Amino acid sequence: MLIYIILSVCLSLSGMVVFASKRKHLLIMLLSLEFIMISLYFNILIYLSQLSYEFFFSMIFFNNKSMWSSFSVICISFNNRTHGNDYIMTFSSLW
Repeated sequence: MLIYIILSVCLSLSGMVVFASKRKHLLIMLLSLEFIMISLYFNILIYLSQLSYEFFFSMIFFNNKSMWSSFSVICISFNNRTHGNDYIMTFSSLW
């Protein structure tokens, strides 16, 4: 069980490093956030299996995560159609 915890912490940290270092494109930031959410889902599964609880909360979490990820992909594709790219520095209202 300890190997799963170490693996999930390494996955979370690698996702955070990519999110902090690759801030040029919105799509790369979105993919790193999705990777962090998958590692968080893995942490929830480990926690629930250690305590012998039901996995209903993990199904709700996974459903909510997939809904928000599809919504963010729609927003990025709409942004690419209107502005032409997904560079963060092209949005003068953000900085």
